[in-house]
Parts: sequence; structure tokens; C-alpha cells
Amino acid sequence: MLKRCFDVVFSILGLCILSPILIFIAVLIKIDSKGPVLFVQERVGKNNIDFNIFKFRTMRVQSQKKGLLTLGNNDSRITKIGYFLRRYKIDEFPQLINILKGDMSFVGPRPELRYYVNFYNEDDMQIFAVRPGITGLASLKYRNEVELLKAVENPEDFFIHTIIPDKLKYNKEYIRKRNFFFDLKLIGITIIKVITK
Repeated sequence: MLKRCFDVVFSILGLCILSPILIFIAVLIKIDSKGPVLFVQERVGKNNIDFNIFKFRTMRVQSQKKGLLTLGNNDSRITKIGYFLRRYKIDEFPQLINILKGDMSFVGPRPELRYYVNFYNEDDMQIFAVRPGITGLASLKYRNEVELLKAVENPEDFFIHTIIPDKLKYNKEYIRKRNFFFDLKLIGITIIKVITK
């Protein structure tokens, strides 16, 4: 209950305080490239139920047809403003709406595409006991995931057989350790990582 109250209060505060910045970013996205301001994608959430996640669009329209994974921060599909938004995680700001709706929390396992969830085993499904989050143990470790994928010969295979199992290990650790104060600690670490990047 405390975690949900925190999520609701701070998502509302965040949306109110950041609203001028969010509007400004929306205008920049429209000027920079054709397409919608928001990128909406189906992800898997609590209880293994799909939901639509919101992000600022950082890629050109129809980029997903060229692959689900982003290969490096200089991926040719990323727009000029998109590079900046991704670097400082600003593209994640619209997920405050997901938090307010109850689809997500500030802290939890990062929500994945159904395609990749299909590779999970029965034990892995325990991560769906909680709401997915904007940040978490796995997210912090793999904050430079796109650069790791760029450096390997077969990104898809590396993601499925190396990154996903390791992320699941950290997500299960979060499930075991989770409490309100641990969440606050992870939020603090995330803010420091973003600022000092």
C-alpha cells in the first residue's frame, strides 16, 4: 500500500511539475521528424498481462520492421532529438502515465516484449508477481545494453541467451529483497547514474 501511494503521489507531482518540459519535448519531436510524439508498445506486466507502455518516440516511424532491438546509441533509426532523449532517459518520462494508471511502478523488473517473455521458464514467471518498473536492479546493470548489443556478432542470440537470463537473475533478486526503502535506494542510485552519465 505504501509503495502504491508513493507511485500515485509522485507520478502526479512529476506530471504536473514536468508538464512544461514535456510539452516542449513534444514540439521538438514533431519538428525533428514525421510521426507521433509518443511511441506506444505492448509489453508484459503484472500477472503476465499485456499493457501499452508509453515513451517519447525516439526513432523514425516503422523502425520496428528493421528489428526489435536497438543496436547502439548511434543506431541509424534514431532521430536527432531521440539520441538526446535516450542518453538522459528522458524518453521514459511518459511512463509516469503508466505508473498513475497502475500498469507500472517506479521500481520493478523492466517490462519486456511478449516475444521475449516466451523464452522464460516456469520459475522465471515469478517476476510477474509485482508491477514492472522504470528502474530496478537489472535496469541499472544493463543501462548501456544497446552498446553491448552493438558490440556482438549476433545481437538477437546474445540478448536471448545471455542478457535475458542475467536480467531474470537480478529481477528475482529484487523480488526477494523488495521493500519500500530498498526501492528508495534504487531510485536514488538511478538518479545519480543518469546525472553523472
